Amino acid sequence: MPTSPRPPTGMTDGAFDAGFGWQRTARGKNMQQLVLLRWIAVAGQLLAIVVVHAGMDIRLPLLPMLLVLAGLCVFNVLGPAYWRRRPRVTDRHLLLALLVDVGALTALLYLAGGIANPFVFLYVLQVVLAAVLLRPRSRWLVVALTTGCVVALAVVPGPVELPADPAAGLADRYVEGLLLCFVLVATLLVVFIGRIGEILRARDARLAALRQRAAEEEHIVRMGLLASGAAHELGTPLSTLAVILGDWQHLPHFTSDPELLQDVAEMQAQVLRCKAIVGGILQSAGEVRGEAPHVTTARALVDGMAAEWQRSRAMPGLRFVNRIDDDMAIVADVGLRQMLFNILDNAHEASPGDVALDARVEADQLVLAVEDGGPGFDPGMLERLGTPYRSSKGAPGRGLGLFLSVNVARTLGGTIAARNRPGGGAAVTVRIPLQALAPYEHEAPSDPP
Repeated sequence: MPTSPRPPTGMTDGAFDAGFGWQRTARGKNMQQLVLLRWIAVAGQLLAIVVVHAGMDIRLPLLPMLLVLAGLCVFNVLGPAYWRRRPRVTDRHLLLALLVDVGALTALLYLAGGIANPFVFLYVLQVVLAAVLLRPRSRWLVVALTTGCVVALAVVPGPVELPADPAAGLADRYVEGLLLCFVLVATLLVVFIGRIGEILRARDARLAALRQRAAEEEHIVRMGLLASGAAHELGTPLSTLAVILGDWQHLPHFTSDPELLQDVAEMQAQVLRCKAIVGGILQSAGEVRGEAPHVTTARALVDGMAAEWQRSRAMPGLRFVNRIDDDMAIVADVGLRQMLFNILDNAHEASPGDVALDARVEADQLVLAVEDGGPGFDPGMLERLGTPYRSSKGAPGRGLGLFLSVNVARTLGGTIAARNRPGGGAAVTVRIPLQALAPYEHEAPSDPP
């Protein structure tokens, strides 16, 4: 089972950075849109007050209206300062913001003509925003309150009376105001509802990715349980085979035939290798980190993994280039070793004797690039890289190597990318943050075994 020496770096799903976490959630981004819309509303209402009061010679109660706009500005400044101290923006926060907007709009309409003000249809914008942003109960609350506000404007006379003659068509100022209100509402709906829709679609895509990741991790857990059980059961027969092969090496029938004796020795070496693999599975199963983690350096770790793979696979022709200069201390992670071996095994099966491994450090990341001279990946495999049981070998049960490798890299906070080389063959690049492999403070580097 792959293990991770340290939790993945970076922000995890559902986590929020202190101070600005509210801006990274879907509701937080929607709140940002409401803040921007409120600033636009304040600027537009100021412009409307100036045009009506000075240009149309309609006396408006300027002081109360300016106080309402000042209150909106204060709310728009203090609101984000409050939400920065919260772990997330909730449905109640969005409801409060919309209710403040509804209250301010009602106060301004009351002071500027009441129900006769053509901008009374701005309530529709608030209802649409509530329908998109809020939960059902909160949506209906906004509908009920806006309806009550419209009824109150129709019943309670305000300080200003606006003349209206819709029969005059565009020559009437009320009709002109209706046209302007329609254009304003339509424009704001297209712009802001479009942005909010993009935010919600991004949230849905992120949730879908999280569900897919959870399903893959559940699949890995099941495989881990099966692997641990199989390893436990295989321990006894492998030990028996190792004993039998050791006895065969001393029998006259085998000692008299050097070629047969070499075959028996090779069989025993492979059985011992199987025992070591089984022992490693049992030792690491269920452990976040090995009980006695081996701390080495990045260059020594890559050198050791390349040498071990060449030795165990009888692959002396590996073209290995180690370009790691900054030899920082890291943990010899078992999962990283298994991931690299899986990728190298796939490359070796695709093109025996034509495998290259390049190791380097870029932007605080350990980069391992494996290339081969085989036929390359099918386009369908490149589109769904790391999906279990998708293999070009055509054998049932295959296709788990890259799946496990992708998930090990993701557990370490890294990535795996695959492509087909222009001249033929495939290239797989692994990127692992060095911070994910860094040892704890009480661990010190030791010489590689």
